[in-house]
Parts: sequence; structure tokens; C-alpha cells
Amino acid sequence: MPGTNVLDSVGSQFDTAFSGMELAKGLPERIRATNSLYQVTFGVRLRGELVSFTGWRAVHSEHLEPVKGGIRYAPDANGDEVEALAALMTLKCALVGVPFGGSKGALRIDPDEWSELELEKITRRFTQELARRGLISPGRNVPAPDMGTGEREMAWMADEYRRISPLETLNAAACVTGKPLSRGGIAGRTEATGRGVAYALSEHYAAQGRRLKGERVIVQGFGNVGSHAALILSGEFGCKITGIIEREGSLFCEGGLNIPALLAHRSGGGSLATSPTGRFSPPEPEALCSDCDVLIPAAMENAITAENAESIRAKVIVEAANGPIDAAADALLQDRGVEIIPDLCANAGGVIVSYFEWVKNLTHMPFGLMERRISQRRFGHVADLIEGLTRQAIPCEVRSELAESGSELDLVRSGLEDMMRAAYRRMAARLQEQPELRSLRQAGYVLAIEEVAGAYRDLGI
Repeated sequence: MPGTNVLDSVGSQFDTAFSGMELAKGLPERIRATNSLYQVTFGVRLRGELVSFTGWRAVHSEHLEPVKGGIRYAPDANGDEVEALAALMTLKCALVGVPFGGSKGALRIDPDEWSELELEKITRRFTQELARRGLISPGRNVPAPDMGTGEREMAWMADEYRRISPLETLNAAACVTGKPLSRGGIAGRTEATGRGVAYALSEHYAAQGRRLKGERVIVQGFGNVGSHAALILSGEFGCKITGIIEREGSLFCEGGLNIPALLAHRSGGGSLATSPTGRFSPPEPEALCSDCDVLIPAAMENAITAENAESIRAKVIVEAANGPIDAAADALLQDRGVEIIPDLCANAGGVIVSYFEWVKNLTHMPFGLMERRISQRRFGHVADLIEGLTRQAIPCEVRSELAESGSELDLVRSGLEDMMRAAYRRMAARLQEQPELRSLRQAGYVLAIEEVAGAYRDLGI
């Protein structure tokens, strides 16, 4: 369904935020403008002929380096979309406190049309084109997975970068994040964005003294982000996932879908139509407007527009995708009192854990290695002291649990939760201080712009 161009939507949000801020003359234009947008076209010999591909990499702001942002593979990718998403990355990093500038990339390709060997060849050629222009580098520009890409593509990119950049062999693994564990990745990266969505929603409910347990949730898009958000919200927070909406159709169950069973079914090649849980319906636009407490659009941009905003029945919308609500729909939903947790906070989990992976690659040290034994000894001394004072033995399983210092996954989840909840609280506090901002989105934009403006000021710009 048609909606406002995502670049226009982001520009509109920038303009609204700037209108209530006092910034030095010319600074709003500098913050809003994309530093550079590169378009590359390259050929790859495939199936007996030379096939051309077009890709983009936008660098929105280099107030902090390296710049960070995913690379998506999509048949409808374009430069405007990449430019807008790079700007969102700048704001997202600034809001959650990750020391990166914003970037984004895309390759116009339908991954389903090519074999794995062909995709590897295409990805390695794309990596060569990016490296030639300094658009992939541990200290300058660090890509990550996005729609249509994952651990596999990041492993190919890292390996190709290492091969063509022999002078950076030591830190070459840090040229991309979202890699498999065997290639320098970090535990918890695959689930990071979906888990971050769950933490943001949990903090939103906690801030208002409401119970998240038992809330009815519909998730649009059951890819990496949507599936993990559904799994974590149902398994750890007690939500009922009453609906899953995909391009092939929808699944609904008022009592709550069995998400682990659905994931197992999908991993085995099953479709929604043959799902062991829920009632399947063919694709219909009205599915997004089904009754629920929380709607999580986790698929494409502009899922909610002025055409369907009035029909949305959710009380809370969590933007797990980038730009799923266009500017016109955002205003309509706001007037109706629908609570929106904006994308620059809600889906920041991926870049937060990417930051952890990048640090791990540069330090060449697993998280928790240095403190593990000393933590165990300290907890052992505490247990001994408690036993001496109470004259009662601590059960072995309790003592063992106390002595267990967190695994890498535990530490990653802990850091992710802390940063996600802190970012949400910052937005909520600013909105409370300045109710004229009217929404968490505008509060987040103002906070992020202030961070970027401060960095430019400190640089003498």
C-alpha cells in the first residue's frame, strides 16, 4: 500500500524536532544532511554470462567513527531508502549511547533467485567494491546484517576483507558484526534486536505501572526480529502472541500461539498454512487492524499509513522495523492516543550487541574472561561467611549458582537490557519534562540530535 517515502518521513521528523530546539545557525542543516551516498555497479560472471548488480552505502554522520549500519539484500532497494536508514542509525546510536556514527547499505537483489555459491560470489564482489572506497573497515565503516542478510553473508564479507586487506589482518574480524561465533561473532547477536524490542516494551509498561503479562500481541513479520520478539515476549514475559502476519498469510489464536512449535515447524521448511498452531488465513490488509493490546510491525517500512491508521486497534505499537509508520499515520495515531515506542529506541538492540561484538574483536578477549575466577572466589567467601554466621549449610545447588559468574550470553543480555531500558527512560523523562514534544519519538529525536550537536560543537564545527 502506498505511503510517504521513508526519506521524507525521516526528514519531516527532523524538521519537527529542530523547530523546538535552539541550535547554532547552519547546524540543523549539517546534522540532517547525509555526508555521502555511494552507488556502485559491478559485474559478476554467473551462469555463463556477466550479470550486473547495483548497491549503495550511505554515510550519514561521521561525528563519531567508525560509522555503523546494516546491509540489506532486497529486490526493491534504492538510494533514498538507504540514505534515510543511515540517518536513523545516527540517531539510534546517539540515543542509546553507542559510540558510532550512522551508515547503511543495500544491494538490489532477490536472494531467493540465486544459489548459495552464487550469493557468496556476489557478496565477495560487493565487499571488494566497498573496501575500494573505504566503506568497510574496522575503524571507519562497520556493516552488519539487515533484511535479506545474516551470519553467512557477514562471514563472507569478513573473510574477503581479510584477504584483500593484509595490513589489517590483526583486527580484520572487526570490519563487520553479526558474524557466526566460529568467525568472531558474539553470543546473543542473532536474538539481539528481538530481545531489545521485548525490553523496550517491558520498560514502557513498567514506567506506567502496568502488567505486561497476559497482554495480547500481534507481530507483523516473522523473520529474525519478529520471531525472537514473539518467542521472548511469550516465554519470558508471559504475553499471549495472538497473531502472526506474513506475506503468505496470517495465523491467529485468541488463547495465544505456540511460538516454539511454530519456530520448529518453520525451521523444518513448513509454511504458515500448515502450522501446528493457530488458524491460518490468506493474506489480507485488514489483518494488521485486528484487535490486540500490542502491535509489533517487524517487517518493512510504511506498513502503517494514513490509509489504515484509523483502523489500527492496538493500544501500543512497538516499531521493531525501521520506519514502519509513515509521518501522516504517526500524526493520526498520536491524535488517537495510541502509544508508540519509536524505532530509534525499540529496534536498537542489534546495534548495541554489534558494539559488544566489535569491542570483543578489537580486544581479542572473550567477555568475562578476566573476572570469572575472582568472582567465583568472592561468592565462595560470602557463602562461607553466611554458613559461619548461621551455622547452617548452604545447599550445594545454591552455592554452585552463587559461584557461577555469567557466561558471555548472560553478560551480553545484561548489557543489552541495561542500555535498552536506560534509553527508554531517557525518552520518557524528556517527554515528561517537555510535554510540548507530544511523543516519545520527538523526545528521542531531540535527545539524539543534542548528542550529535554536542559532538560537532566539541569538534569545533
